[in-house]
This record gives sequence, structure tokens and C-alpha cells, in this order.
Amino acid sequence: MNPNLWRRFVLQHSNSRVFSHFCSVSQTYRQSFSSSVSQAMEKPRVVRVPDRCELQHPTAEEEKDLGVALETAVCSLKKGSVIAVPTDTIYGIAGLAQNNEAIQRIYNIKNRSCTKPIAISVGEIDDLYKWSKVVVSREVLEDLLPGPVTVVGERTKDLNPLLNPDHHLVGIRIPDHTFMRRLAQACDGPIALTSANRSSAQSTLTLDEFEYLWSQLDLLVDGGILSDTDKARLGSTVVDLSQQGQFRIIREGSAYKRTVDILKNLHQMEEILQPS
Repeated sequence: MNPNLWRRFVLQHSNSRVFSHFCSVSQTYRQSFSSSVSQAMEKPRVVRVPDRCELQHPTAEEEKDLGVALETAVCSLKKGSVIAVPTDTIYGIAGLAQNNEAIQRIYNIKNRSCTKPIAISVGEIDDLYKWSKVVVSREVLEDLLPGPVTVVGERTKDLNPLLNPDHHLVGIRIPDHTFMRRLAQACDGPIALTSANRSSAQSTLTLDEFEYLWSQLDLLVDGGILSDTDKARLGSTVVDLSQQGQFRIIREGSAYKRTVDILKNLHQMEEILQPS
């Protein structure tokens, strides 16, 4: 448009309601656009942990990296934030299970229905007895954990009632990953843990694969490429151990055969098959 004509239009209509509304909408659009661009470009802080899952004898440098990552992650979680973490299978997003704001943030980030349960991650087998009613022997738990298995049991009253409020069961993980186990220990409580992707999207093995979630996360814990095979994308095997002497596979996951072999053949437990 000719600049002189535009100035004349502004002078003639600057007091009109239509023009005021036009300017208001334009300003709102510009602000919204700028905010969207800013969020898309925003990247949370990144801390690095060693690539290997379970460090039996970490070097001084690895211990230093773990220490920095743990301190940063604990600080973020205790603020009620949600962070990205590596596990022994896929990347996850995590928040404190006893923090209501963190739980709501996880559901919002995942774009997930609150009726779908979220598992918790702990550091030691003893923790399972606090957050669930264990009806199997300790030997069964020690044969399965730590590892790529989610053990499901009846929840206790100590667990946040706003976490999976419509479910009397809870899934508990102890990932075979030094950082994740130490993180739960340092937080002195369970960590709500779910896959780092939107619901129904492919699970992720690198940070870049869930870049679309970065702007909603407070911290990225970089554990490198978690696997070079798609089998890891299956996530953990989820097994219901809430009934004494029985087990039921809820999700086959990446450790299905090993889990069934341990429970059925080693511990002589009865498998309850899913209805077809």
C-alpha cells in the first residue's frame, strides 16, 4: 500500500472501533507469534552422564559427571519441574511422584489422559515395600531388578493419592542405570517416570528424537545413544505381581522371555494369560 494513503487511513479511522480492534488483534498475533518462536528456539540446560548404563567401577571423571548431573537434576525436581532422563531402555520424562504440580505437568507434556497410569522409579528393592504391597519373595524381586522390568503391585497409602487416582495398582521400576538409581536415592522418594514422547508416538533413544518436547522441560540429562536396536524401543516389560503365586504380563516389552523364564521356570509361578 502507498505510505501516504496508509497514513491518511490511520488519521481518519484511528478512533473507530473497527480500527482499534484490528490493531489489538494484530498486536496479540505478533506477541503470540514471537512467544511461539521463542519457545521453539528455547533449549533447556543439558547435563551429561556416562553412556554406560551400570557403572561397576566408575572413573574419577565419570563420578564427577554423575555428581554434577545429580546435583542439577535433584535441584530441578525439587522445584516441581519435569526433566528428561536416560534409562536402561529408552529416554523418559520424570518428576517427583509426591509433587502434584509435577504430576500434572507430566500429563500435560505427554498430552495424555489422566486415566492412564504412570509408573514410579526407585533406587533399591527395599523401596518397593514402602510404595506397594509385596506378595512375592524377595528372591523374585532380586532376580528381576534392577533391570528393564516394571513390577506392578497394589499401592500403599503412602503414595501420592493424586498419582493414578483411579488405580489401586502401581508399576515400579528400578532401572539398571547408575544415574537413575542414584537420583531416586538423592531425592529420597519415588520418581514418576514415563517415556519421553507424546502419547502414541514412537519411544526415543536419543535426545534429538524428542526435540519437540524440549521447551516444556527444565533439564535434559544426556546419556548418549541408549541403544542401536529397535528392541530397546519396546520399553520395559510390565508384569503384574499383585496376586500371590501368579503373574500376568501386561506389556511384553524388551525383557519378555527372560521375565517369563524367571517367574515360571525358576520360581514356579503360574502365568495368568491376558484375555484374547
